[in-house]
Amino acid sequence: MSSAIQFSHLSKRFDHLQALDDIDFVINEGEFFGLLGMNGAGKSTLIHIMAGLLRASSGSIKVFGQDVVQDYRATRQMLGVVPQEIAYDPFFTVQEILHLQSGYFGFGQENHAWIGELLETLSLSDKADENISRLSGGMKRRVLIAQALVHHPRVIVLDEPTAGVDVDLRKALWEFSQRLHQQGHTVLLTTHYLEEAEHLCERIAILDQGHLCALDDTKNLLSQYPYRLLCLTLKNKNDVLPPELQKKQLESSGDQRVLRIHRTEDPILQVLDTIKEAGIEILDLKMKEPTLEDVFLKLTHGHRAERI
Repeated sequence: MSSAIQFSHLSKRFDHLQALDDIDFVINEGEFFGLLGMNGAGKSTLIHIMAGLLRASSGSIKVFGQDVVQDYRATRQMLGVVPQEIAYDPFFTVQEILHLQSGYFGFGQENHAWIGELLETLSLSDKADENISRLSGGMKRRVLIAQALVHHPRVIVLDEPTAGVDVDLRKALWEFSQRLHQQGHTVLLTTHYLEEAEHLCERIAILDQGHLCALDDTKNLLSQYPYRLLCLTLKNKNDVLPPELQKKQLESSGDQRVLRIHRTEDPILQVLDTIKEAGIEILDLKMKEPTLEDVFLKLTHGHRAERI
């Protein structure tokens, strides 16, 4: 499998702040890749270096083998970046800005059909002749996506694409991102919505304070979290769990009890036997698997503890 983006020992320092520290990994061609991290983790700095908006202090980024500094024009042609910030030119209509953006990359009338297709796909056709400044925030976000795709890039970079949008638009953007991936694009997604990354991404890198603290398949990351939640409905809401299980109890409300149990140290049958021996009758039980948020918090907190 060939690499689409290669980060080689990438570092960036701002005065006394080490924004990125020796970041080294590869995103494969055709992959839907997630880049996660809290505010200040270094995600946007990495994206800005890749897009040519910042220079790295050391290291390099290559897009399909071409360096983003030495081969700037070629790499920009291959990258379609949807920025986190909603920035637009207030003097143009939606259609005008797309034609202008297309021209920046050397396209002429031969690209008009593709622009029309983008407008239709992103539900912007009825807004084509409207000034961008008059659009809602969600529609402006769609225009940014159209601008990023207008020059037929091989790699799509989505920097917090659903930040500040409503649930319906978020779902629409999820579906559109999946469609781009199915069409063969390499997609790099940064997001604060961990359920978004869990739903969309095949592989994930986690940044914490400029360091790469995890890189793995999404399923493998989820399997690293050793705990599951056991959700119980008791026949008698006044029943009290045995002391050894109370230590594992996270929630107690009415007839509901939620326990955090270890996959290997707390065999589920043993837990249920302990409850039965205490004379407590269970009406219903459900197991809840860990989420990416659980894994994210475990890894970032553990990584910080190792560096103290």
